[in-house]
Amino acid sequence: MLADLSVAARAAAFTASGEQRKIVLIAENETQEVRHVESITDNGFGLDGLWNDDFHHTCRVAATGHAEFYYADFAGTAQELISATRWGYLFQGQYSHELKRWRGTPAWQIPGWRFVTYLQNHDQVANSAHGSRLPDLTSPGTYRALTTLWLLGPGTPMFFMGQEFGTSTPFRFFADHDVELATLVREGRWESLRQFPRIAGRDGRAVSLPDPADESTFQACKLDWSKRNDHCQDLTLHRDLLQLRREDPTFSRQDKSMIQGAVINNDCFLLRWHNHHSEHGELDRLLLVNLGRDCHWRPSAEPLIAPVIDTHWQIKFSSEDPEYGGSGTALLNTTDWHIPGHSAVLLTPTATQRPGSHHDVK
Repeated sequence: MLADLSVAARAAAFTASGEQRKIVLIAENETQEVRHVESITDNGFGLDGLWNDDFHHTCRVAATGHAEFYYADFAGTAQELISATRWGYLFQGQYSHELKRWRGTPAWQIPGWRFVTYLQNHDQVANSAHGSRLPDLTSPGTYRALTTLWLLGPGTPMFFMGQEFGTSTPFRFFADHDVELATLVREGRWESLRQFPRIAGRDGRAVSLPDPADESTFQACKLDWSKRNDHCQDLTLHRDLLQLRREDPTFSRQDKSMIQGAVINNDCFLLRWHNHHSEHGELDRLLLVNLGRDCHWRPSAEPLIAPVIDTHWQIKFSSEDPEYGGSGTALLNTTDWHIPGHSAVLLTPTATQRPGSHHDVK
């Protein structure tokens, strides 16, 4: 049926003059079946992209430390964040202890751009007691670092209303039904969210949830556009990262096969973009992400940090730039790595001959 809908939608995209409008078909698929984006000739459904809840879930656990209900399958570790960036789905056929069934299908060969990634969406923000936005649930530095990982990653990013300027306006579940159905929806909502132990509460003292049928619940979710300029640092961060992913020849490829990663510690990791077709390594990139305290990394016996011959690493971007609300980034000593906490730092190669390089050997 989905294949038929895909064909019909694309056929309907032709205008009266015979020109075809560009349409994009994206699936939200909890079972994570890559068949949705495989071609119809290969028995797929011919869609363009898939929501990647796994990326969101591991980022949220990393940001908040909470792993309840359907987040229980995720640890938010450095390795999970590497894998979600490199491979797309984290669950590609293994057993889910939370769902008590096998979940996902192999997605290794699916191009990175087909995965729609996000740090917030209507489901995940609303699936909480108060509809709080992720920046309100974690530290500013951690959120900026995860935003950098998200927007420089190979996935196709999806923003949620007001996220681009850092709104704190909540988003709660609301629905306008008749009285009988509204009662059922209210009860169903409670039964679902009580699976979060913190919402269920203790000793019968549960968290009070907003009534989905109350108009005030809906009104509270409306963005206050007058506050857009109150969060210029957030807007600048997102604009700069989007410009970087658009104009940088490495990130604009959205090619996850270029990425390798290494764990530095449970909160700190690196991603290296390497293009074998780049003669002088000018397309190599190194992203250091640290969601914990400052890290002094020594010994650094990891080949992925080695710069290309006759180059050294230079900071291109830091999530701790004061322009984004950060406290600044010191010059990075790449012989004695000090990686600032709650930050993401992007390094690019700059031509130079390093003392002691193999070209100096006589």
